[in-house]
Amino acid sequence: MSEPEFDRAFEPAHGEAVPVAPDVVRVTAPNAGPLTFHGTNSYVVGRQTLAVIDPGPEDDAHWQALLKAIDGRPVSHIFVTHTHRDHSPLAARLKAETGATVVAEGPHRAARPLHTGEVNPLKESSDMDFAPDIAVAHGDVMEGDGWSMEALHTPGHTANHASFALNGSGHVFSGDHVMAWATSIIAPPDGAMSDFMASLDMLLTRDDSRYLPGHGGPVTEPRQFVRALRTHRRMREQAVLRRIENGDRLISEMVAVIYRETDPRLHGAAALSVLAHLEDLVGRGAVVTDGPPSIAGEYRPA
Repeated sequence: MSEPEFDRAFEPAHGEAVPVAPDVVRVTAPNAGPLTFHGTNSYVVGRQTLAVIDPGPEDDAHWQALLKAIDGRPVSHIFVTHTHRDHSPLAARLKAETGATVVAEGPHRAARPLHTGEVNPLKESSDMDFAPDIAVAHGDVMEGDGWSMEALHTPGHTANHASFALNGSGHVFSGDHVMAWATSIIAPPDGAMSDFMASLDMLLTRDDSRYLPGHGGPVTEPRQFVRALRTHRRMREQAVLRRIENGDRLISEMVAVIYRETDPRLHGAAALSVLAHLEDLVGRGAVVTDGPPSIAGEYRPA
């Protein structure tokens, strides 16, 4: 299956502030893992009064590195792309330290209600205590000291995912929506494939020059990369349909074939991604199942 040209060449420089754009530095948390790559990227924007994007997980080493990058300067705004525990928890600590205003799309929520008997597999990964001071609508602009940030609603990975465009720079802080190193995990009920695809379509209406994601290095040709991601997802959808047409009925059977070359540690996440595709396909009438789509459900051609 064709893949976007992922770029896994990345030096995290844990504990250091790495310049990545004019008046923007990156500080990568030491929380490497199969879903976080080399760790979560926090960004510090500005010269005098600053903004911080995605303060990151509750980790003392990362907290100290973030304070070192801030270097005693005032922080006016904290922007949070979404409320997974590797991105948002330090926002409360940083707000208490600096008095900054916390900006996000909203508190954590699922993309849809839980079905009867369903358990959210990502509940423990979600920051349910997070509450922004300002819940931004799509297109809202927040002004700072020498910078302004436009909110772009990009649900899919989570229902409350937002990206933030640094106006006048061509840069977008894309969180986990678009990353250079891998595709985003879409895991129901936290996220939804239909939302993710619509968010990609929205990004293609823009003319940004560079994405600075929540993990890994920059996306340097965003329009080309987003188009490739969209094609990749459609190809995954076709692969799911082919497995069903060939007689697979369970998600585990589909994952074993479609993701046979993927790290087995990621097969649980892959199963959720297949479920996200199946939710979309059932909703469009292309696939049928008994009751609402579920991870243990059986699926048949329509």
